[in-house]
Amino acid sequence: MKSAVQVTILGQMFAVRSDASAEEVRRVAAFVNEKLSAVTGGLRTADSLHAALLTLLNVAGDYLQLRDGGEAAQQELAGRLVRLSARIEKTGPVVRDSRKDAGAEPAQLSLCTEI
Repeated sequence: MKSAVQVTILGQMFAVRSDASAEEVRRVAAFVNEKLSAVTGGLRTADSLHAALLTLLNVAGDYLQLRDGGEAAQQELAGRLVRLSARIEKTGPVVRDSRKDAGAEPAQLSLCTEI
């Protein structure tokens, strides 16, 4: 259910309707205010429209960099998985008795033998 949350951005009050919690809406508004302050240098006399547009461009640029970085990381991970899978397939099935390979009796290697 959508609820209205009062937030202040650039010194103006807005009633924001959202399915998100009031806390989340306020957190987003605080983030927007931080970004706006970074663009305007904290000056209240800056043109609101220009400040909003510059902030929007900065946030969009940050978002695109993060998205592109995430896609690159996914591609790298996919490549690693393909190479690892190929190495596993190349090795073939190997079935060993690790206790025998260790040169010990089975009872000597068990952490728990009875309960």
